[in-house]
Formats: sequence, C-alpha cells, structure tokens
Amino acid sequence: MAKQVPRISDAEWEVMKVLWSRSPLTASDVVKELEGSKEWNPKTVRTLIKRLVEKEAVSCNPDGRNYLYAPLVREDECVRSETSSLLQRIYGGAMKPMLVNFLKDERLTKEDIAELKAILEQRKE
Repeated sequence: MAKQVPRISDAEWEVMKVLWSRSPLTASDVVKELEGSKEWNPKTVRTLIKRLVEKEAVSCNPDGRNYLYAPLVREDECVRSETSSLLQRIYGGAMKPMLVNFLKDERLTKEDIAELKAILEQRKE
C-alpha cells in the first residue's frame, strides 16, 4: 500500500519549496533561503522543519554538529494530494464545476487555451 502524503500547512509549504529546490540542507540554510521572501524568525522556521519531520514529510540526518534535512515526499505527490483535498472539500469531488469556475474567473492567454484544448483532446482518446 502506498504511503499517504501528509497534510502540509501553507507555512510548511514554503519550507518544502526550499527543500524541493535544493537539499539536503541544514536548518540554517533553510532560514537563509527564506530570509528574502519571508519575515520569519529563525525559530519559526526551525519549528516548521520539526513539524515536517514529525509528519514524516522531511528526513533528519546528523551531519557533525548539524542536521541535514531533505524531503521524503515529492512535490508532485503533495500537489496531487492538495488538489484532491480541495476538490473534495469545495466541490464534493466533482471536477466539472471546479474547472468551469476556474475557467470563467481566470485570464487565459491563447497559449493557455491551446494547451488546455490539447490536454482535453488527449483525454478524449
């Protein structure tokens, strides 16, 4: 049986993005990566990392006096899980109303429309 993807909070997603882009990293490395985009206290980042380790979304391996952190779940798995969760919570699992809602409200370029048409054509086959 496949391991279930843990539920990741919005703040934890920020940490995961750093680890997905480059890992393994120390907690200090993650803090530095987030400095430019977030005004978080280093203690906050370390708490988020600890939670992700507890959720088994991130591994923690000793490296001398530091620990190295790396993702245990892939980004595409987490995106798929979050999408499924949104679909269930908001649309009762029905894909069509969600797609219609997004397509009505989003500005789409000609390239976006062409790509969506191509995807739908592939699904038809």
